[in-house]
Amino acid sequence: MNMLKALEEVEQVDGDAALLTLGGYLAEAGYDFITPTPLTHQRNLDRRGGPAEDLRDIFGWNRPFTAERLPDTLFATLGAGQLITEQAPGQWRSLVRCSSLGELRLLHSGYPTEAADAVFFGPDTYRFARCIRAHLEARQAPPARAVDIGCGSGAGALVIATACPQANVWGTDINPSALRLTRINARLAGAANLTPVASDVLRDLRGEFDLIVANPPYMKDPKGRAYRDGGAGMGSQLSLRILGEAVQRLAPGGTLLLYTGVAIQAGEDPFLGQARQLLEAFPGQWRYEELDPDVFGEDLEQEGYAQAERIAVVLLEVRRQP
Repeated sequence: MNMLKALEEVEQVDGDAALLTLGGYLAEAGYDFITPTPLTHQRNLDRRGGPAEDLRDIFGWNRPFTAERLPDTLFATLGAGQLITEQAPGQWRSLVRCSSLGELRLLHSGYPTEAADAVFFGPDTYRFARCIRAHLEARQAPPARAVDIGCGSGAGALVIATACPQANVWGTDINPSALRLTRINARLAGAANLTPVASDVLRDLRGEFDLIVANPPYMKDPKGRAYRDGGAGMGSQLSLRILGEAVQRLAPGGTLLLYTGVAIQAGEDPFLGQARQLLEAFPGQWRYEELDPDVFGEDLEQEGYAQAERIAVVLLEVRRQP
């Protein structure tokens, strides 16, 4: 189905319809873009000035573009859906980006992600997705009930939902923008088994789960942005809260995959020490792995990181006994 032809007889387009049209158009065009870190993104923008030349420039690198770079119907649809902004006369910029994740294409916030309700996508998303896929491949049976806590763009939940079409999958978030994009991305992926739910961690979702995954914010953010700020303890507070609450909601034999970041201090991992205390009486097994020893090094210059020597990303895998 040609998404642009389907809109030619539609007089009014809301934001959701515009997002679906954009996602469908990019899929038909064979769009592909791997999203790097914000620092690498900015370096690429600095290398080459001028307006966008193709779809990757517009919806990946988020460069300014002129209207003739897009089909008239698509340009009008994006304007009607308030997904583009005119930043200079005749120069437009998309307010959303699109990233590839395997066979999936996910819409998320434009660059830079400065807004309090921004929906982030980047290298952590790719590592998180790999951890989920590895777990699913190793399981003896697919999960029947799964949830992605702090789902953001819906990436983790979609990895589960598309790999396990018989599973009931939920994505929780406190950010309405994240829930909206998760809903849109699920529709674009044909994942009818994924349901976005407004919930603070698991507070507003009932029952036990065979699989719980989470890639929460883990930085200390001076601006307090929800997608980035992990709270006290140099960003570890939210991850520890998720650990404490999620293990209580695991079904027998259920697994928690917690992908997070740790500010290493004097060679010590304070998050691991606190996690060990929380899991001391847990009826099951757990393992802890440092996936990357050095991420977001530029943030060590930020206020609050004076005692940190590096920031690592880790995976904590917790399995309740059957």
